Amino acid sequence: MHFKKPFVFSVMIVTILILMMSVSCSRSGGDAKKSAALEVTSTGFGHAKSMSDKYTCDDVDISPPLEWKNAPAGTKSFAIICETPDAPTGNWVQWVIYDIPAEVTSLPQSVAKTGQLDFGARQGKNDFDQVGYYGPCLPAGEHRFFFRVYALDGPTNLKEGAKKEELIEAVKGHILAEGALMGVYGRE
Repeated sequence: MHFKKPFVFSVMIVTILILMMSVSCSRSGGDAKKSAALEVTSTGFGHAKSMSDKYTCDDVDISPPLEWKNAPAGTKSFAIICETPDAPTGNWVQWVIYDIPAEVTSLPQSVAKTGQLDFGARQGKNDFDQVGYYGPCLPAGEHRFFFRVYALDGPTNLKEGAKKEELIEAVKGHILAEGALMGVYGRE
């Protein structure tokens, strides 16, 4: 059987495109469950805007109010990680909260700093080795803080006090969607 050059060339192009798509999918995690991004907002600050001192160690150091929407069908729980990549020692975790029931799509300001919350969620330990939210407390300069919200296909079943690494391991393959809100904290 004899093939013409245009046919062979077309087959080669299609093969290359398929390989490129599979490499791209594997680099992005290949999580077919992921869908549209969650929209994360706060009435305490806007995206890429300054956070009030009350959400930092310069004041009462309470958690900011958070809201999220656009969770996909099948969402059974949510998890949140707040961290900054701008700490002098590298990435620093401020807050770990998980097993937030699917019907809860917002958190009020000043979530209690306890492992088990009244509405069913659990909180883990941050890099201060404390349970709950402990806000920005960095040296001079401007620093970014990311509040990442994950929609999950089930509960994590982690005990209270879990660290970020344990949460990340527990949600692998279970993230349906995610979104983030970035706040900015600065000191002179």
